[in-house]
Amino acid sequence: MKKTTLLSGLMAIILITLFTQCGKDSEETYSNELRFYTENFKPLNYSENGNITGLAPELLRSICTSLNIPFDVSVLPWDQAYSTTQATSNAVLFSTILNNERKDLFKWAGPIISLDCHFYALSGNHITLNTLDDAKAVGKIGILKDYAIEQYLLEKGFTNLVRCNDNIDAFQKLLNGEIDLFPADKPTAEAALESLNQSFYRVTPELLIKTDLMYFAFNKNIPDNIVSSFQHEIDKMKSNGVLRSLTQKYLKSSSFPGILQVYTEQYPPLTFRNSEGEITGFGSDIVYEIMKQNNLYYDVRLSSWSNGYDLALINPNFCLFTMDRTELRENLFQWVGPVGTNTTWIYTKEGSGITITSLDEARNLNALGTVSSWFSDQYLRELGFTNLVSHSDPNVMAQKLLDGEIDGFVCTSVTFPSILGEIGHTYDEVVPSFSVMSSDYYIAFSKSTPASIVNQWQSTLDAMKSNGTYDAIFAKWLE
Repeated sequence: MKKTTLLSGLMAIILITLFTQCGKDSEETYSNELRFYTENFKPLNYSENGNITGLAPELLRSICTSLNIPFDVSVLPWDQAYSTTQATSNAVLFSTILNNERKDLFKWAGPIISLDCHFYALSGNHITLNTLDDAKAVGKIGILKDYAIEQYLLEKGFTNLVRCNDNIDAFQKLLNGEIDLFPADKPTAEAALESLNQSFYRVTPELLIKTDLMYFAFNKNIPDNIVSSFQHEIDKMKSNGVLRSLTQKYLKSSSFPGILQVYTEQYPPLTFRNSEGEITGFGSDIVYEIMKQNNLYYDVRLSSWSNGYDLALINPNFCLFTMDRTELRENLFQWVGPVGTNTTWIYTKEGSGITITSLDEARNLNALGTVSSWFSDQYLRELGFTNLVSHSDPNVMAQKLLDGEIDGFVCTSVTFPSILGEIGHTYDEVVPSFSVMSSDYYIAFSKSTPASIVNQWQSTLDAMKSNGTYDAIFAKWLE
């Protein structure tokens, strides 16, 4: 990662700092003056007619006004802003994605923005991506230095990455055929193509890579009380409608990250999106009832399991349901439950002639299907299985079983009938050949979620079990 000397950093700041004072009283000064660093990343933060604007700067101005902090923002290239913030004791970087590599390098307040990152291809190029592995076989993927998505793809083993100068340069290269894919979120893609006087429809999102939650990242030397004050102001603006208005103005969307992020997956009948577009199911109804009884109204977001799981590992104030509580996961999360019990089977296709009576026999199969990041996949990998074929979508793996592309598929009895129904098949087309395990599933919270929230949810669930509410929801879905 590039390091910038203090001298060069100061020179750059002098040249391009955009400074505005926004305190309540110009006579007052903030006892811990902060320097804010950002980049040109339209529509989130950017320079226009000599002024810094965008969703994040407008939010920051409001925070500055409330906390009587000087609004002192420097616009730098991203890699320079990133290294300068680490080297400057009173620096704050925005808008910054929280990931594993960065988590311990900064202190964090947010999230303020949620963005879905897709691989974009030139429309008509006929690139088909079903998995990240498919993207590894593509010729060239554009990337920006020190961006979170570069770090993510490198961690995933990508070797076909090509550096671009910025988002506009990347989309120009995509349009010119110099690269085959570029990872970006929709607002960024729209802004870059608009700058190039090109239609957004010149490109096509081919694969959701991950969801990014964006924060203010504080130098580690900034006192915790300052970071907490920022967090309090951000939460207040989530509640009073300020952040919603900014999201509508700059992202043309009313969706923004709440005070608590609540994620689930397509896992019927526990959690799924129905034909009316509602997220429903046994687990979903349990979560909705807990929130209702505590006057909490957080949006529930449906995501791939692997995406939600990765977010829950690193983000504060994050709820993911339903999750099987296993030894491997025990210390990674906080738990509310149990909500129910799963029995996991290795399923074979009816009439295949394949029988499995032990895990050793399962090891000898040519191909055993699992769903990536599911507890069963993690469990078998921990046992040293080397014949696993995985995908993030259970429907894909179920179809592979029925098409004879895999010998067995690891799934729970509570959800496999619904998965089969979604792809036009029935449960009598498969055989539950071998029971791998029985486990309880829970509502999981990230480790950095306050214990008071977890305890509140647990107490409410316990009360629901005592007063008959839980039994009524169970009967609705599982009896």
